Amino acid sequence: MDVVRVGVTAPIGFKASGLFCGIKKLRKDIALVVSDVPAVAAAMFTTNTVVAAPVVVDREQMALGGKIRAIVVNSGNANACTGERGMNDAWTMVKDTAEALGIAKEEVLVSSTGVIGQYLPMDVVRPGVRAAAEHLGPDGSGAAEAIRTTDTFAKEAAVRCAIDGTRVTVGGMAKGSGMIAPNMATMLAFVTTDAAVTREVLAAATKQAVDRSFHRISVDGDTSTNDMVAVLANGQAGNKLIDTVGGPGYDAFYLALEHVLITLSKMIVMDGEGATKFVEIRVTEAASEEAAAQVARTVANSNLVKTALHGEDANWGRILAAMGRSGVTFDPTKVEIDFGDVPILRSNYRIEFSEEAAKEVLSCRDIAITIRMGAGDASAFFWTCDLSKEYVAINANYRT
Repeated sequence: MDVVRVGVTAPIGFKASGLFCGIKKLRKDIALVVSDVPAVAAAMFTTNTVVAAPVVVDREQMALGGKIRAIVVNSGNANACTGERGMNDAWTMVKDTAEALGIAKEEVLVSSTGVIGQYLPMDVVRPGVRAAAEHLGPDGSGAAEAIRTTDTFAKEAAVRCAIDGTRVTVGGMAKGSGMIAPNMATMLAFVTTDAAVTREVLAAATKQAVDRSFHRISVDGDTSTNDMVAVLANGQAGNKLIDTVGGPGYDAFYLALEHVLITLSKMIVMDGEGATKFVEIRVTEAASEEAAAQVARTVANSNLVKTALHGEDANWGRILAAMGRSGVTFDPTKVEIDFGDVPILRSNYRIEFSEEAAKEVLSCRDIAITIRMGAGDASAFFWTCDLSKEYVAINANYRT
């Protein structure tokens, strides 16, 4: 695979725009991504019981089983918990986008992110949608910028691979900084590809890739109301149709998709609200990948672990305690823990480490924690960050 600088517009046949319409104060707040031709689509949505109007709309759109041409996104307002008016506003965004592009409304997905419980200012959103349609182009950076909320940087990624000698590209953009504990939840990601792939195969690949990327990150353990991952595949690369999971061309396509999603996932964690540490938790020697992932997730979501990391305190007991409430059965006497290359805990609760050496590892921006469970040969990775006083300050003043 070759890494490409451009993001969501890197694949053939995609254009995007991002501009300011007036939802936020002097920052881009509306984005549009469009395929030149109808694209097969796959999507996953938040599992939160409280869902925003755009999620309801998009579930209906995806249930139709047709193809998608456009995704319209606003930031600064979640259009969540807004009742009938919010539903009407979401559908209005769909219809206005379809009319501006000259496509069917069934070919449009809509997404919103921002403050919950406020009505969209449709007097600025509607002309914003029309303007976004008029400013479509090959540079997707404006769209990546326009979907930000508390993000400190725009998140884009793209790679190219070869499938039977044909160059195929996968690109994407994401937003997320707080309320991050996906299941599927707490961020937005929009991914495009020019690969020719069936809807069923795309759905299967997307689910697996999300499970190994966005479902393995955590900033604060919270789950939002609006979150989604949408993948559009327009087939413009001209490769032989990938119509079977595991069949010809599938592995190369899947690895490219997974690479983009993992890259975007890591960017979200790196940009965690108030974060000073990026932490990779590696659970090995587990009985199954599912068990490894569950243990890693529980450790990553532990506020006690995350605050210890912020304080650069080698408090391994908090890690072991989190493992114990993960719901995974294991023998704690077999567990071994390393911080970076520093051995911390050994089997039978042997503690043989230098506080100074551990402190040196924990003082770094990037930290790796390895947990060996002594129960098998499966493994899983999870990405998280520390929890700081700055996180409290950001969220205490989110609306102001």
